[in-house]
Amino acid sequence: MSWSKPRSIRGQLISGLILFEGLLVIVFATLLVREQALEIHERARQRLESEVNLLALQSQDSLAQGQANYLLPILRTMVNAPGIRAAVVTDTNGRIIASSDPGTNGQDMLTRLEKKHLEDTNGAVIFRAPGGAREAVQAIHVNGQLSGFAWVYEDASAASQQIYSLIRITIIFAGLAALGTAIIAGTLARSITRPLRALLDATRKLIRDPETKEGFPLEVTSTNESADLTRAFNLMVTSIEEQRAGLSDTLALLDSMLENAPIGFAFFDRKFRYVRVNQFLAQMSQVPIGRHLGRTIPEMLPGPAAEMLQGCIQRVFETGEPVVQFELNTPLPGDDTQVRSWLINVYPVKGTSEAVRWVGAIVVEATERKRSEDALRKTEKLAAAGRLAASIAHEINNPLEAVTNLLYLLRHQPSLDAEATEYTVLAQQEIARVAEMTQQTLRFYRQSTLPQVANIGELLDSVMTVYTGRLQAQQIEVSRESGPDVDLFCFSGELRQVFANLIGNAVDAMAQGGHLWLSVRRSQSWVNGAPGIRLFVADNGCGMTEATRRRIFEPFFTTKESTGTGLGLWVSGEILAKHRATVRVASRAAEEANGRGSGTVFMLFFPEDGIGAPPTPSPEAETTQTA
Repeated sequence: MSWSKPRSIRGQLISGLILFEGLLVIVFATLLVREQALEIHERARQRLESEVNLLALQSQDSLAQGQANYLLPILRTMVNAPGIRAAVVTDTNGRIIASSDPGTNGQDMLTRLEKKHLEDTNGAVIFRAPGGAREAVQAIHVNGQLSGFAWVYEDASAASQQIYSLIRITIIFAGLAALGTAIIAGTLARSITRPLRALLDATRKLIRDPETKEGFPLEVTSTNESADLTRAFNLMVTSIEEQRAGLSDTLALLDSMLENAPIGFAFFDRKFRYVRVNQFLAQMSQVPIGRHLGRTIPEMLPGPAAEMLQGCIQRVFETGEPVVQFELNTPLPGDDTQVRSWLINVYPVKGTSEAVRWVGAIVVEATERKRSEDALRKTEKLAAAGRLAASIAHEINNPLEAVTNLLYLLRHQPSLDAEATEYTVLAQQEIARVAEMTQQTLRFYRQSTLPQVANIGELLDSVMTVYTGRLQAQQIEVSRESGPDVDLFCFSGELRQVFANLIGNAVDAMAQGGHLWLSVRRSQSWVNGAPGIRLFVADNGCGMTEATRRRIFEPFFTTKESTGTGLGLWVSGEILAKHRATVRVASRAAEEANGRGSGTVFMLFFPEDGIGAPPTPSPEAETTQTA
């Protein structure tokens, strides 16, 4: 563990020497105790063998005379000897004749293991009892015949005490040696760490105040390697001061350029970490400078963009050649559906060894420029389509007039029978429908530049005429409701465009059929009670999600990837703002309906004075008109 490792040289030296000495003492003590233990056990065995032989010899005379009581003083004296726990004399069957403990006389106290050795009559036999202590047995012969056995029991505690005493002496010696080693190591370490501490204090002083000169150059107080280190440190400080004086002006100039440049700058190391960024880049990315530094590219950019930028930076590190003018797209913060575009140039930053040390990036945001280009292209397409539609409608009008006149003449021919006349009438009706469509198309692109009084119901009907074919083809049922007096002073062509966008979107939402509700009537504002006209356009189509509904009036936002431009409702919103109209939208998407039905409702309210009051006719004009 890190907390158990000494951090100072003195602590490391002392702990290292103590650890080494401790290991040495442990090995030495283990070997010494092992040898001494073997020697102690061998002496105890020899003593045990000698005592049992002596007891057997002394027991021969007592057994020969039949006086076993004479053995009691001998047995007691033997027990008082060190290393002997008990002494016993038994007959040939193992029954105790005499014992150092008189209370056991006449009893059979031998164990099964001890009785096995009654068969050994040739010399002393020494063996270990189950408790670990040793026992010795020697046969007693009287006049050449086996008369009994002498038993001597070892006291193992005496040998253990000798071993423990040896271990204590060894531990005391090791402690004294460790104390002496620590004193010697501390003294030696002090001579080493004193100059190093002076270097450390000087380094910290330079870190706190790189411009300081107090205490420099450091004094050289020794003649060993630390003196060379102190001299090298003094030379390094002098060299750094000279270099700092030469680079300060250059760094100040570069810092000013980086911080005040109207483009983003960033620098990366080989681990793709931000080394430095300028304030302009931080403002563009809406992330403070402090959150950039030290972080990697994947931590700051989404996956695909990070991989692309890392690939370009890696190529610069490998080849040393810049990568210019590549485009990077990232999602808008807080809205993943919007994309920001960046033009980036990456270039190598080399050190003194000519190796690429960092990679710099010049970043310019191109989101608005790209949007402008896309808007220009879409606007040109819409303008071209509008001019083409107006031109086609105008060109169709000429042959339509001729066909209409010819049908009129044909219808009034006397020779024409009734059936042919009926067919001619039907043809005139269809030609009238085509003419009405062309007129409505022309009205969209030949709008008046001045406001005028228009009937909102008639404007709505003119738009519905254009969509009649699609409504029938998609089997969409239409319900209309128009109240009286729905005239409004407005730009009729612009409102026709608004109605066309709303009805067209409703028809698109009901691709599988449905119901379209249109309602226009006199009403009052729900905000201030001002009079005006209220229009409802509702459908039971696929509906919109909440996220889509919040963005429907944004330019270039569309859910019709192949056919939509994202400009219809945006332009409609501008027209409604021009008329000071209010808009309310309610929608429920099919996937969120939960069986309640989906659809969308647009509610528009046009105040009467939205663009001012219509001009009042002069009295002269009224008189002339009456006449």
